Amino acid sequence: MTRGNQRELARAKNLKKHQDKSKKPDDGLSAAARKQRDAQIMQEKQKKAMEKKDDPK
Repeated sequence: MTRGNQRELARAKNLKKHQDKSKKPDDGLSAAARKQRDAQIMQEKQKKAMEKKDDPK
């Protein structure tokens, strides 16, 4: 009976492990739209970094 229990526990653990890997953030955007959005975010970050670098305090 123990062997059957171990088998069931291993199956449950494996199923949980594979479900966690398959989770991806689905924001409803196409690849091109996501790429454009990410590029815009990076440009804003770079702009803020340059402003902070140029600001002598």
